Amino acid sequence: MVIRALTLGVAAALLAACAVGPNYVRPNIETPSKFARDEAASDARAADIATGVEQDAAPVASPQADAEFWRSFNDPLLTRLVEDALAANHELRIALASYDRANALLRNAKLDRFPTVTASATGSDSRASADQAPGVSRADRDGESYSAQADVSWELDLYGRVRRGVESSRAEAWATASDLDALQVAIVGEVARSYVELRGLQERLRVAHENAENQRETLRLVNARFDAGRGTEFDTSRARAQLEATLSRVPALEAQVAVTMHRLAVLTGQAPEALIGELTPVKPLPTLPTRLDPGSPGELLRHRPDVIAAEHRLHAATARIGVATADLFPRFTLGGLIGSQAVDTSSLFERDSETRLAFLGIDWSFLDIGRVRARIAAADADAAGELARYQQSVLLALEDTENALVRYARARVEDQHLAQAATDSATAARLARVRYDAGAADLFEVLDAERTRLTAEEAFADARTRSASSAVALYKALAGGWPTRVPVREDVATR
Repeated sequence: MVIRALTLGVAAALLAACAVGPNYVRPNIETPSKFARDEAASDARAADIATGVEQDAAPVASPQADAEFWRSFNDPLLTRLVEDALAANHELRIALASYDRANALLRNAKLDRFPTVTASATGSDSRASADQAPGVSRADRDGESYSAQADVSWELDLYGRVRRGVESSRAEAWATASDLDALQVAIVGEVARSYVELRGLQERLRVAHENAENQRETLRLVNARFDAGRGTEFDTSRARAQLEATLSRVPALEAQVAVTMHRLAVLTGQAPEALIGELTPVKPLPTLPTRLDPGSPGELLRHRPDVIAAEHRLHAATARIGVATADLFPRFTLGGLIGSQAVDTSSLFERDSETRLAFLGIDWSFLDIGRVRARIAAADADAAGELARYQQSVLLALEDTENALVRYARARVEDQHLAQAATDSATAARLARVRYDAGAADLFEVLDAERTRLTAEEAFADARTRSASSAVALYKALAGGWPTRVPVREDVATR
């Protein structure tokens, strides 16, 4: 009987060559051959030439090729902050735990393909009461019983329920790995953006201090003239008011600098005050590539981790339709038991003490077909929702990249104009001071020129910060060339 049952089970397993439910097919997404805003780079180049800045020798960077883009900024401190964040950021640790959990669930699902074997043993010592065994001596009412057995059960996956379950778990594990990739991209982008914002704020703070020093000198000259009887209290009040207005910018900028330092520390998994000493020394903004090659939309969709995660979740939802559909068919389970029973331990494993059992079980929910079809309908709806979510992730990825391209290109053009404005306003302020010293201009002209200089230089510093931030945002949107830092698990890697 055992041999016949095993033969039947093996034959059934060999016949299980297909699985019910739809096979996953990657959605066909039509994408353009290039980004609509990719021409923004050539527009920016035309603007450079128009302003007399020739860029023929400038490098063209490609985020696809420049995997660790932050290294191209040639800032060792930024590189170390990024590496620290990748190693110690707590959000990444949470995501890694989710990834490990998905791998554990995958291992559990894969074990369903094999027989389940358990072992058990019992021993008992009993005594019946005198009422239960009247007229029987006390010694004869005592009894012992011992048993040991091994059980095996195996679901014959005739209709692919188990295989679809493994397929779904594997796709979920890959989706979780892509989630971790996406979070790494986000964390690195946040570190780089915060760092360039810090350097930009420090530059604006320097501009404010420098202009305040110039305005102190102006106030000193005005006071000297007033003391010599050649000035008025009106001029003194105006000069002092402008100095105080400039000084009022400093506390807000200092607060923003402190907040950004705290953010960088937390991003790297440290206490907010941990990096204050290291980040306080002022450094220039990182050097940026003149142009960036975004590649094609098709390449973007093959590499964006959020799009990849959405596709894997669509795959998992499709596989779950097969899991639900398998309940329309009978479920066969092959099982067996082999053991030994005896009244004392010395004869437990003797020949006549053996026990065995072999069986083939059939479980079929055809009498509950309504609930089965309801579960199939729910799985179909889940898959439809995941398809829409995948299509939306594609559109959002394209939108994100187009926006980053146009912001980066326009920020560079803005840089050119504001750089010229800052240079010209500094020249005008210097000439106004010379004219005032020579008596050819009044104080209002000097104060107005200095106010314009402060506004232009601060605007230029802010624009350079936005330009650097837009470059980081573009690298982040084009995350395709980044190295995979997810530790590959054998369960996920094995198809």
